[in-house]
Amino acid sequence: MLRDMIQLTKPRLLQLNVIAALTGFWIASKWDIDWSLLIWMLIGSTLTIASACVINNYWDRELDLNMERTKNRPLPTGRLSPRLVLIYGIVLGIAGVALLFTLTNAVTGWLGLIGWGVYVGVYTIWLKRTSTWSTSVGGISGAMPPIIGYCAVTGEIDMGACILFAVLFLWQPPHFWSLGIRRVEEYRAAGFPLLPVVKGIKRTKLQMIPYVLLLIPAVILLFTYGYVGYVFLAVSVIGSVAWLIHTVQGLYTKNDEKWAKTNFFISVNYLMIVFILMIVNTTT
Repeated sequence: MLRDMIQLTKPRLLQLNVIAALTGFWIASKWDIDWSLLIWMLIGSTLTIASACVINNYWDRELDLNMERTKNRPLPTGRLSPRLVLIYGIVLGIAGVALLFTLTNAVTGWLGLIGWGVYVGVYTIWLKRTSTWSTSVGGISGAMPPIIGYCAVTGEIDMGACILFAVLFLWQPPHFWSLGIRRVEEYRAAGFPLLPVVKGIKRTKLQMIPYVLLLIPAVILLFTYGYVGYVFLAVSVIGSVAWLIHTVQGLYTKNDEKWAKTNFFISVNYLMIVFILMIVNTTT
């Protein structure tokens, strides 16, 4: 049962978001770390994100039966009851948001609440079943963790917070659409109106390009405003251009599945390298 409860929080997604929150905190701190504040921010944001993931699992439990990737989750298989999962998700959310408000600051509390609301209410309950815009709008909640980490230190939303939001927001659609192209028939069978299902794979590839392209000025702005150094600038720009080139090449490939798998792999490693360099090459 404990393993299933943990699985409901989507540990891999949770891990990525925790790293994002840590990165935002580190950039704002400029290596002058308040460890107590960092720990409470991480606990609060982790619980809040976990809550959103659990409720997402609760809401999607019937549709998950239609997809190979999700049909063995705890709710579709009946290993956990829907009522228990809903209560579990709500408790996690209340605890997480309360910690952000009381042990970090009000700004992070509101950001956590907004991110939770967008993911649960706008993305999961509304757009995921009705619109191709679900991926882009859902990116708002996915881009909250680095801002929460950043604002835990600064207590305000400034240019640094906005740039961090932009980087993670722009990264998400091409990353997720790469997975969507690989599993387009599964999403079609499950009834999710994902972009490659509704508009087709070619249109999806075209729509990925501006997101990846805009990552280039976004990472440059982090350097321009003095948050990171030359190493970050060089590697992140080269990485962004390399990802852009591969994304554009997708318009001419004959093997969509192979291309999408590689593009997904590039996106994951790109973000991890960018986050690591943000921490290592943060200016003091």
